[in-house]
Amino acid sequence: MNRFVGKKAVIIGGTHGMGLAVAQALIDGGAEVLITGRNEKNLAEAREALGGDVHAVRSDIASMDDIAALGTEVAQKLGEIDFLHMNAGVSELEPFDQVTEPSYDRQFDVNTKGAFFTTQRLIPLIRKGGAIVFTTSVAEDSGIAGMAVYSATKAALSAFGKVLASELLPREIRVNLVSPGFIDTPTMGVAGASAEERAAFMKVGDEVTPMKRHGTPREVAQAVLFLAFEATFTTGERIKVDGGLGQNLAPAMG
Repeated sequence: MNRFVGKKAVIIGGTHGMGLAVAQALIDGGAEVLITGRNEKNLAEAREALGGDVHAVRSDIASMDDIAALGTEVAQKLGEIDFLHMNAGVSELEPFDQVTEPSYDRQFDVNTKGAFFTTQRLIPLIRKGGAIVFTTSVAEDSGIAGMAVYSATKAALSAFGKVLASELLPREIRVNLVSPGFIDTPTMGVAGASAEERAAFMKVGDEVTPMKRHGTPREVAQAVLFLAFEATFTTGERIKVDGGLGQNLAPAMG
């Protein structure tokens, strides 16, 4: 398929999981893609998975110096871009009374501050008529125990995205959000979790999700690319990709 031929895209946090799935779909469709990641091993694995056509750049979204350098590198490698996917994020499962200042700062530095200033740096490179999609989370309004800080970071990111949608109207740049539920990614979205903890998290997800399964990265990617390239009369919108979790759905009683 050549549906993305001539398009240029940047995916912040594109080395695994949902970001990698978006990158793969774009490359398969003929787009020129630049992905970022902080971990060199993950970057190398992503390069191998995506092939030689991808630009893979080591960049830490929590570093203002890296953000500034990334803007220069994107301009040099791609010039103007059509699509920015802000996908980098980190979560730490902690009860409210166990949250520390370092864990609080880590999550806000990546999910909110880093996303804000990376977007600010790259907006001048987005063509008129381009698009931005932020990855938020159903956690931002679901009250999941142990996710007070993470939920707050994503709620802040959602608010930022909606305001940005308004501010970018004169440039005809659409800004939308995709909110995944439980998605089958390598980390399950939880930093530092053990294999046992990830398995337990997956079990909980299957139990509470109305569709009784996890979503796949490809299913999230389909929603992201719909918002990026097909939903041309949609901006400031948030689409949940969560198997009905955020809709309080329940099966009919027999």
